[in-house]
Amino acid sequence: MHRLFSILVLLFTATTASAQEGTTVIHAGRVIVEAGTPARGVSTITVRDGRIASIADGHVAPVDGATLVDLSGHTVLPGLVETHSHLGGDPGGDYRDEAVETTEWSVVLGIRNMATTARAGFTTVRVPGIGNEVGQALRRATAEGRVPGPRILTSGHGLSIIGGHGDVSGFRADVLEVLDGHNTCTGAQECATRVREAARRGSDFIKITATGGVLSQQARGLDQHFTDEEMRAIVTTAHSLGMHVAAHAHGPRGIEAAARAGVDSIEHGTFADAAALQAMRENGTAFVPTLMAYTGIRERLGTGVYTPQVEAKIRETLSVVGQAARRAHEQGITIVFGTDAGVFEHGRNAEELAMYVDLVGMTPAEVLRSATVDAAELLGLEDEIGRLAPGYSADLIAVTGDPQADIGALDDVDFVMVRGRTID
Repeated sequence: MHRLFSILVLLFTATTASAQEGTTVIHAGRVIVEAGTPARGVSTITVRDGRIASIADGHVAPVDGATLVDLSGHTVLPGLVETHSHLGGDPGGDYRDEAVETTEWSVVLGIRNMATTARAGFTTVRVPGIGNEVGQALRRATAEGRVPGPRILTSGHGLSIIGGHGDVSGFRADVLEVLDGHNTCTGAQECATRVREAARRGSDFIKITATGGVLSQQARGLDQHFTDEEMRAIVTTAHSLGMHVAAHAHGPRGIEAAARAGVDSIEHGTFADAAALQAMRENGTAFVPTLMAYTGIRERLGTGVYTPQVEAKIRETLSVVGQAARRAHEQGITIVFGTDAGVFEHGRNAEELAMYVDLVGMTPAEVLRSATVDAAELLGLEDEIGRLAPGYSADLIAVTGDPQADIGALDDVDFVMVRGRTID
């Protein structure tokens, strides 16, 4: 894998537009420094060594040697944050591909998907559930500017119960043994050990499958899988090591148990009922709805892509899309943007923004905040990204129109900068 990755690095280095070093001066027509606040008028943003050095009123002439970027006809705003994307894979493949595709191929797909996602305006991406080496390779590649793409946070393999969502299933026993991701645990002590192992590998956060899942071959339902004690052990250990916990959870009792265990976010939350939402509200748990995932599976339903047990689970979910997220929003639970890209085509991530307006009942400004400020806080990066201010990473995008009035303005992003590097 390492030799192939080195070759890919050489091939893609030339496509990264600019290095961190040096000064870039951006002339903006309007600037949204923080979602939910009024936009500033004509402004100059100075970027130096990958960070925002200043934001000044009017168009200030660049100093000698600085690069000028003219965005005087655009609104400049913080780069968007995608908190749930599976960069190492594409939708529509047969589950048996897991026994055929290599780690190197996941890196190839990841490099392409990172660039596609960044060009869509997403400058930070959290990847919950990806091969350990793949996630770390992609994270390093963008951090060092070797390939174009967003900032990456990776969990490595998600933690699962034996035979549950996230564990390999659907194959002969001897094949299962070869494909085993060593990511399952039973009992509080073993689950704590798995978290410590992830920390040793350098994972940024922990993902657990608190309930069954839609697209796995197991047919054990969509509610609670890990026990309450196991989830508490995972969360306590992760938090003690400075990592947050994202819980894949569909069924109400699994959502409730995960929230009471202290997870930081519920991913999907499809069937959250009153008790589940109350637990989330009482424990300050964020809700990542991943509504585009349901679009992806709806588009492929009945085409032969999914096995019968998977299709049965899909049909369970499609009649309630967005309902739990709407109730959560009405109750003041923080909605954080995340799509489950990879279940649908990468690059379509922004389609979920409009779904938050139409299905969840959020205003465009609230939606923009969910994909910037609130997402940054969930990731523990609120002093680094999510706003435009001196000292923050120069992660910014430019669009025509006003996304705080019309969220559709984010469908067409004309300029992207990540860590001070322009993404062509």
